[in-house]
Amino acid sequence: MTDNSRIVTLKGIVFAYYAVQALLLPYLPGYFGLRGYSAIQIGWLMNIGPFMAMFAQPVWGLISDRYRSLKGVILLLWGLTIVSSVGLFTLDAFPAAVLFVLLLYFFMYPAVPILDNLIVKTAQGSGRSYGSIRLWGSIGFCSVAFTSGYVLTWVGGVESVRYLFWGWWILPIALMLVFRDRPAQATSRPVQLRDMTILYRNRKLLWFLVLVLIVSIPHRMNDVMITLLLADLGATERGLGMAWFFAGVSEIPTFALLGRYMYRFNELTVMAIAALLYSLRWIVYGSVSDPDVLIVLQAAHSITFAVFWIAAVSYLVRLVPEEFGSTGQAILSSIFLGLAGIMGGLGGGWVMELWGRTPLYYGSAVICFVGALLLYGTQYVWSRRSAGL
Repeated sequence: MTDNSRIVTLKGIVFAYYAVQALLLPYLPGYFGLRGYSAIQIGWLMNIGPFMAMFAQPVWGLISDRYRSLKGVILLLWGLTIVSSVGLFTLDAFPAAVLFVLLLYFFMYPAVPILDNLIVKTAQGSGRSYGSIRLWGSIGFCSVAFTSGYVLTWVGGVESVRYLFWGWWILPIALMLVFRDRPAQATSRPVQLRDMTILYRNRKLLWFLVLVLIVSIPHRMNDVMITLLLADLGATERGLGMAWFFAGVSEIPTFALLGRYMYRFNELTVMAIAALLYSLRWIVYGSVSDPDVLIVLQAAHSITFAVFWIAAVSYLVRLVPEEFGSTGQAILSSIFLGLAGIMGGLGGGWVMELWGRTPLYYGSAVICFVGALLLYGTQYVWSRRSAGL
């Protein structure tokens, strides 16, 4: 397989995998409601998954690094995801739903950082950028998010989402099977569990993860709260879908352009700029009461999340030894999707209930502003140390 065909196939894999997520995640709460679960039960089901993923991602990342296998582990995780979804979609009892949601997230989410690592390694070996390949995930998510509502209406409603979910898996699995990855370079010995202490003793890595967590908490809070906020302001169901569509589609040019030129910039400085833009974004969210304006403002995703994430992934590659590529990406993903999601979701709901929308978003702006100062200060201190000053 030539470099060009390898890149094209990988773009198709990324497109298809993120499209699968657009088929499942937005419709799970509605599906659970049709099964007769209460609002409290649905809340539990939607929150325990990311909690499980926070622990699962480093485990699977370590497995991938230990056996020097990206493609094989991804295919295994995808297969186990499908098996878990069969139990989730066919059993009615709530305890069974809890079990299979845990299993679903234990297998589905860890594939994300391992796929990210595959993108990074393939891009480096082919002279491409991470963003130029990852943008196809945004295209896949947006395309399916935009059309799936019409398709579900045609095939019988949210109850039929399982059939679309199962059927779509044929595409990413088939593409992954034909994808030919570059053979992994052998190291002196396979990665062992005890080698994780190398990462835990890396003070720069740990501090970097703290900085990522600070800026990510308000972002993940908004992921949970924006739907409730728009509904309270009178947005229609189509408007709720368009909010996610604007957020996703806005990422595409950023992944395409910034990913190509990221090497020209200092990643921590770029992350600090993104954190400042986050701060301005949350101030506007706390001030605007027109749902249509807020829906369009979701396009600010392009200059906040997309910029922040590309820079974070790029910097992590330099912080983590090459043999820990999947483990490092998994830890970064677990911080963003897991820990920040739990803190943002639970903390955001608590603040929203006690004080309302404006204090919630203004507080988020302060958090991101502090994160920006810390990121810039860290870049300044580390650059002076590197220069021996």
